[in-house]
Parts: sequence; structure tokens; C-alpha cells
Amino acid sequence: MQLLVDIHKQLASYPLEVKFNLEGRVLGILGGSGSGKSMTLRCIAGLETPKRGRIVVNGRVLFDSSKRINLPIRLRRVGIVFQNYALFPHLTVAQNITYGLQDLSSAERQHRLHEQIAKLQLFGLENRYPQQLSGGQQQRVALARALAVEPEILLLDEPFSALDTHLRHHLQEQMIETLSSYQGVTLFVTHNLEEAYEICEQLLVMSQGQAIAYDQKQAIFERPATYTVAQLTGCKNFSKTRAISPTQVEAIDWGCTLNVIEPIPESFAYVGIRAHHLTFTNDPNTENTFSCWLAHTRETPHRMTLYLKLHNPPTQSNDYHMQAEVFKEKWATIKDRPFPWYVKLDSLRLFLMQA
Repeated sequence: MQLLVDIHKQLASYPLEVKFNLEGRVLGILGGSGSGKSMTLRCIAGLETPKRGRIVVNGRVLFDSSKRINLPIRLRRVGIVFQNYALFPHLTVAQNITYGLQDLSSAERQHRLHEQIAKLQLFGLENRYPQQLSGGQQQRVALARALAVEPEILLLDEPFSALDTHLRHHLQEQMIETLSSYQGVTLFVTHNLEEAYEICEQLLVMSQGQAIAYDQKQAIFERPATYTVAQLTGCKNFSKTRAISPTQVEAIDWGCTLNVIEPIPESFAYVGIRAHHLTFTNDPNTENTFSCWLAHTRETPHRMTLYLKLHNPPTQSNDYHMQAEVFKEKWATIKDRPFPWYVKLDSLRLFLMQA
């Protein structure tokens, strides 16, 4: 499966300029609110029209401004699940699922309906109306409706955002199973990093209408090329930096010198490390290891975020250099140790970024 997108559209605050050639199965689109994620999906679906560019799926042209091709929605073979599901309130579950199948025979409509009912575990709900369904059931009906048209492209726009945590996790697992048997291309818009990593193979990162990174998910998380990409993928620890030697950099904001393994690029401005990659050691002589004190903590059900001041004790709670994330079990083993603690910035986990 292949999806080529190269579009330009002027938005109120900035131009939307997105270009990628997807040959995988599931692409996650990450970015902050208003970055252009949903507008990109709407252009692919035919709900919005780019000013110029091309959209091609498996060699079939959906949009080409130079050739004046702009297929209507019903001919694009695109299925879409909106953030609010957008089910028709006056139609039953069965009628919602078969809504886009009016051109098919009655027998084929029934076949596809039963196929989706079975696939998404909607038995017994066929004659209910959307207002009689839970949020999770509505989401599954919306997905069934999108898949019933046998789309070449499946567009998922924040499909889990309205769900509570338990239901969200359950439906994420169900989504992974559903997508494993879907043969088309899936674009999955989310701002949830764990969700994107779990469901998607490749990631497109957007900021102010621009696609600023496009790669395999491992590459983007392990080696973000720019400060903005690192921020949008959840990195919390940054320092302005400069090269000292081919293997050393000065982390100016952290007040330390770091050994690095990756080649130092000619133009770089920051060094970063993810909060869960910081480790604590009892050996102050280990490479890239520095004394630290605890400025304050933040607690979630399973993890602790530790705000650390390097080299000297903090003077107040917001006087810190970096954040470390540890599981509660690890926290229990270190919380009563006398200061200073020693934190290690593994050279394999450091990454150098452009501004």
C-alpha cells in the first residue's frame, strides 16, 4: 500500500505544507493543538480542498491541482472516524454502519454489516440508536462504519480522546487487532505519545502546519533531529550546548561536560536526554555522572518525577536542572538515601539537536 501526499493550503494563522510518501501500514501524526493534523486528514478525505498539490493512493489520483482532479468524497474510498464519532442520531447502529453502502445490493450490504458486527463485537446492538450506546460502543460503531466501505485509506482523528482511561486501553488493544487484518493505509492523529508508539509504525510530527519530522517511530523517539521534535515527543531535559572536542560537549545550562558517542553534527544547539533514561548510581566516578539534590517531586499512580539540581543543593523548589522519571519500586529504594545522589547521563541515550 502506498499513499503520497504533497499539499499546500493557506490557513488562518499559517500555511499548511505537508509532504510524505507512506509505504507502511500505520502512520501516526503527532503535534500540538492547531498544528494542522486534523486539517491534513480532512484534505485527504475530500472534506477540504488544498490550494495546490497531489494526493495519490496506490497509483490512483484523488487530488491533483495541476491536472484539475479533485475526486468527490464518495469516490475516494476513504473511511474516517472523527473525534466525536459523528454518528447519525436518527439512524440505528445497523443503519449507521451501512450508510455508505447504498450503491450495493441488499445482500452485499447485509454481508458487510454482519462482518463488521462480528469484527467489532457489536452483537445485540444493531437496533439501538447512538444515544442508547456508551462512548466505547459509539466508537466501535464509528469504526465499523468506516471499515464497511472497504476503504483504501482509514483516517482516525483522536478516536480515543473522549474515553476514560480503562476503556481507552481496552479499545487501543482492540484497534491494534482490527488494524492487523486491515489491508489499507491508516493515518492516526493523536497527541498521546504512548498511544502513537503502541499503534503506529511510522510517525509524522507537525508544528504550525509544517511536517517537521517523518521517520520510523524508533528513530524519532531515540534521535529527534530538532528541539521542537524532541519537545513534541515528550522530552523534558534540554541544555544549550557547544562542542569541546570530537567526543565531548559542554552542556551550558547543566554546568557540565559530557562524553558523547554519536558524531557531533556541524550545526547543533542543544543536547537532550529523556527523563526515563536518567539512572542513579553509587559510583561517582562513572562516565557522565554528577552529584545531584532533589528540588521537589511529582507523583502519578505508578511513577515519580524527580526534579534534580546538579552540583549544589537547590535554594527553592523550582531551582532544578532536569527531571528523572522512575517507577515507584525504584523510588522506594532511593528516597531515603542521604544527599548528594549521583545521576548518570548515559552517552548512548544523549542526543544532539538543531534549534
